[in-house]
Amino acid sequence: METSMGDLRIALFDDTPLHRDNFLKLVSEGFYDGTLFHRVIEDFMIQGGDPESRKALPGVLLGEGGPGYTIPAEFCLPYLYHWRGALAAAREADDVNPEQCSSGSQFYIVWGKKQSAAALKNAKSSLMEKGIEITPQMSNDYTIRGGTPHLDGSYTVFGEVIEGLDVVEELQKEPTDKNNRPLQDIVIKQMHVEQVSAEAKKTMKNISR
Repeated sequence: METSMGDLRIALFDDTPLHRDNFLKLVSEGFYDGTLFHRVIEDFMIQGGDPESRKALPGVLLGEGGPGYTIPAEFCLPYLYHWRGALAAAREADDVNPEQCSSGSQFYIVWGKKQSAAALKNAKSSLMEKGIEITPQMSNDYTIRGGTPHLDGSYTVFGEVIEGLDVVEELQKEPTDKNNRPLQDIVIKQMHVEQVSAEAKKTMKNISR
C-alpha cells in the first residue's frame, strides 16, 4: 500500500478466506487507488476504503461508500484479534446489522493503546459477557504491543501490517475535523498484490490453522 505519508506491506490471513479473496480482488482492480484514509482517531485506528472519498472536497462527511455488498463475519478467536497493526473490516452498527457483516471495502488498521492491568481487566469482563475469553497470549500482546480488545468478537480481523507500522503511527496522529477526517488528505496512491514466500509467512503474527 503506497500512501502519501509512506508505504505499508500488509499480509492477509488464510483463516478468513472471504475477506482475503475480496480484498485481493479489489486491490487487483485498483478499487482503492486514489481513495483516502477518511477517518482517523489517535490511539485507536485509521480507516479507509470508501470509494466516495476519491477527490472528495474538504470537509465532506465520508464513510458511507462501498462496492454495494457486504461480507459475512469471519471471527477467528483466539487466533485473530485486535493487536496493534491488525487489519480489520469496518461495518454498519449492530442496530442495522445484527449479523455483524463486514463492509465490502472499508477497512481499518488498529493502533490502540498499550493496555494497563486495569483496562485489560475491564475488557476481559466486558468480553466475558459475549462469551469471549482473553487468552494469556492476547493479554501479553495487548499489554506489551497495544491494541483495542473491546472490538474482539465484533469486527473481523483478516490481516496485519508486516512493514510500515511507523507510518501507521504517524497517520493516527494527524489532526482531524469534528468528523475525524484528517484536515490534510491522506491518499492511498496505489495498492498492488505480492506473493509471499513460505519463509516470509513465518514472520507473521498468525500462521493458518
